[in-house]
Amino acid sequence: MKNDHCITRRGALRFGAGLLGAMAVAPAASAAPPTTVVELFTSQGCSSCPPADEILMEIRNLPGVVALAYHVDYWDYLGWRDTLGGSEFSQRQYDYAKARGDMDVYTPQVIVNGGRHYVGSHKSELMSAVQEASQGPFAAPITLTDGDHDMTITVGAASIEGEAMVWLLPVQARVAVRIERGENAGRTIEYCNVVRRLVPAGMWTGEAASFRLPADAVMAPGSTGCVALLQRGKAGPVLGVAYSGDLNG
Repeated sequence: MKNDHCITRRGALRFGAGLLGAMAVAPAASAAPPTTVVELFTSQGCSSCPPADEILMEIRNLPGVVALAYHVDYWDYLGWRDTLGGSEFSQRQYDYAKARGDMDVYTPQVIVNGGRHYVGSHKSELMSAVQEASQGPFAAPITLTDGDHDMTITVGAASIEGEAMVWLLPVQARVAVRIERGENAGRTIEYCNVVRRLVPAGMWTGEAASFRLPADAVMAPGSTGCVALLQRGKAGPVLGVAYSGDLNG
């Protein structure tokens, strides 16, 4: 809750320390090729997050948008352990902040195309950012193919600086959670496009390449689809994206 809208991770740690001292491919809503990746960092334990969760529901239906939700775990000490959360998602948010150099980590935070960040509950600003980001194609062509027992990511040749990480992200299109404790106690909140794992598939240096992983090593229980994400470094600008399965529930 940055000011009254989101809370920084560093603020949470300071507060917590004081407290302890006294915690097959299915089509999307549009046939448009993906041009924009919207990543929301959220938490069931954050009272400012439900509006951002609702906005992501709208954003995921926009043409060309791949929307993803990561549930962080650094609010668990407030009294409710996020049932969709994980330390790897908190680490991804921290890696983005480190890559940008501002160390600005909070919820609800949205990152567009691996670059600028926005308060996830500021709808008009976020919609403008998504529209601006969707003006052109990504730098690298990428496809994701589901086989009977494996998943194959194919990346075409493109000119890039340095190396790029290829990620596979199993996604649960829709899940409703009854929250019993914490800031959202008593509420049932519906979440969309929840990332269940972060699976590194390999590094890409600009030459045409393929990456193959066993499907059972990638997909998580409840997953309805999968996203292949190519981005500079570990958490930098998005260079390409593809998906398979259902991301729209």
